[in-house]
Amino acid sequence: MYIDIHCHLTGGEYEEIGGVESVIVRARENGVGRIVCSGFDLDSSKIAAELAKQYDEVYFTAGFHPSELGKYKDGDLKKLRALFSEEKCIGVGEIGLDYHFEDNPPAKTQREMFIRQLVLADEAGLPVVIHSRDAAQETLLLLQEQKNLLKKGGLLHCYSYSAEMLADFCALGLSFSFGGPSTFKNAKKVQECVQRIPAPCLLSETDCPYLTPVPFRGVFPNEPKNVKYVVQNMAALRNENEEELKKQILANAKRLFFKLK
Repeated sequence: MYIDIHCHLTGGEYEEIGGVESVIVRARENGVGRIVCSGFDLDSSKIAAELAKQYDEVYFTAGFHPSELGKYKDGDLKKLRALFSEEKCIGVGEIGLDYHFEDNPPAKTQREMFIRQLVLADEAGLPVVIHSRDAAQETLLLLQEQKNLLKKGGLLHCYSYSAEMLADFCALGLSFSFGGPSTFKNAKKVQECVQRIPAPCLLSETDCPYLTPVPFRGVFPNEPKNVKYVVQNMAALRNENEEELKKQILANAKRLFFKLK
């Protein structure tokens, strides 16, 4: 089966196409057997937890995305921590650094919250899901400094940095997931990374409702059902059998996210 290791189903983007239930049904019909809904603040993490209770194939992660820290209130991390004990909470995330937009929270705030959530993940014994945008060196240096908090590993989702940095991130025991951009014609840097990443570190995602892959690039919203196009493209890039790659990705997911059944 296919697995979408990172997506977002907690907003209102799917209301005009039948709602979340129809999205889940279409995923099943397209062979997607596991869907991981990633929280990006307290409210989305709570909704993700409810979706995981409602649908057998849905699991979730809980965390505060760096761009969403303006919503943070005292006590929110304590409330997040309570979600970590849920049976289907498989990781802490998405957390990290995002320096792309000028109106994002200050870098100092982002770094402090990133570290605080790494500490929570370590205390909970869970892997982390890392978002990093326009912050390659800063992310690497912070993770190297906090390597002792990565005992359960982590995922760099939607990896978009250079192939040359892969070795440094791999040395930290991290895995990497790719979505729609890896299918884009001119995404040579990302495609080189797909080709070079060790097989045990490779995972598939959609990051839906965004980043719809070819052949539906530009269609909104993206859905978990489209993860098959990502996997098909990765198999072609790596010159591997798609069925074998699907098995490898599922094994990788279950090894990293040990609560995933």
